[in-house]
Amino acid sequence: MLNGFSILIPTWNNLPFLKLCVESIRENSSLNHQIIVHVNDGSDGTLEWVKAEGLDYIHTPQNVGVCLAMNMMRTKVATDYIYFVNDDMYLLPGWDTELMAEIKRLGHNRFYLSSTMIQPHDQSDVGLCIDYGDTIETFQKDRLLKDYMRYPYPDWQGATRPPNLVHRDIWDMVGGYSIELTPGMYSDPDFTAKLLFVGITHLKGIGNSRVYHFETKTTQRVKKNQGSLQFLLKWGITNSSMRKYITRQGEDWAFRGAPINTSVLKRKRILSRLKATLSVLIKGFGIAHSIENN
Repeated sequence: MLNGFSILIPTWNNLPFLKLCVESIRENSSLNHQIIVHVNDGSDGTLEWVKAEGLDYIHTPQNVGVCLAMNMMRTKVATDYIYFVNDDMYLLPGWDTELMAEIKRLGHNRFYLSSTMIQPHDQSDVGLCIDYGDTIETFQKDRLLKDYMRYPYPDWQGATRPPNLVHRDIWDMVGGYSIELTPGMYSDPDFTAKLLFVGITHLKGIGNSRVYHFETKTTQRVKKNQGSLQFLLKWGITNSSMRKYITRQGEDWAFRGAPINTSVLKRKRILSRLKATLSVLIKGFGIAHSIENN
């Protein structure tokens, strides 16, 4: 009987990491979760493996990108909660109980929660940078399982990217992921912006819900969309400004509620719109110049 989350995993010919991800869910979870995999292509044996493992899945013969994959997996969700995980993540013990404790404490579904990542290289404003390997061959699993709670990390503000958790009713309210951002660059902050648009402001990272991320084992292979420009033209603000001035990503949750500096935010939005307009004009001029010369 399911008493946990529906874990959505989009994957694209990344079978060794997918196996490790699913292994971590099965070995390190306290609740009974549904695992749903979207198999893009699957010519590396992924489709056969997913079938043999008895996992819920959807298959497309080509890579349709993360946005469409997520929306397609939504059709198979059997629990109240959708948890988005990259296939190159290893979930650590306690990841699910910490999230469920936050849900029960809140007593409502108007939230967006994120686990805290440990990564080997990325010095970001959220999570820990500790190297336990960045390939299957170099992965120091035993050391990670021994050490992963050794380093304190507080709950933090501004949940905007996987691994994250949302109630399926909230997912449906905002229409899931935006397919115009296919294959998916900036689709995570776009989803956050849609949540903010409908008044979801409990965007919290849980410090003790931890996941190891091997980093960009799929995105480094895909032809990227111009996500930063698309985000700017859609929302009238850059992703970095949204994170800094609205969601305050990475700041200690204990200090949430500090007033937003709206005057700075307005200036940022004006400058961002000017930069976007100039970028479009410059590109348009280049295209027109090329046509004229031909």
